[in-house]
Amino acid sequence: MFREMRRKAQQLSERECVEILERESSGVLAVSGDEGYPYAVPLSYVYKSGKIYFHCAKQGHKLDSIKKYDKVSFCVIGQDNVIQSEFRTMYRSVIVFGRARLLEDEREIFDSIMSLSKKYSPDIAEEEHLAEIERFKKALCMVEITPEHITGKRSKDD
Repeated sequence: MFREMRRKAQQLSERECVEILERESSGVLAVSGDEGYPYAVPLSYVYKSGKIYFHCAKQGHKLDSIKKYDKVSFCVIGQDNVIQSEFRTMYRSVIVFGRARLLEDEREIFDSIMSLSKKYSPDIAEEEHLAEIERFKKALCMVEITPEHITGKRSKDD
């Protein structure tokens, strides 16, 4: 169902893909948008227990698209170093193909928000995380992506 990478020597291992997903702080979500146009949007995320979680408003283009069609892709760039003198780039990137679902269970919502909060503010006290979550939780929608296929690629000389 998913295409094999043509340049197999440049393919990242599963572990390398997971490391990038765990380490990086932003990615680009692509969904099937209005009138058949792809809609790609950058967002903050957390990768936890083999799944990707992100938040969004309770209404909007991204959420409408996911409700209509749950298949998505999510791209994370783990390295992007331009080497001007050689006219090339040293890169590493990961693409996740999967299914997105809106979280409805209160425990899942809380756990995913807390994971996201702790990823981006690891030095903040637990009470402050809880206060911030309480302040914004009614306005947030949490989304989970379950990967069906993960692939990563590196530059030729990396």
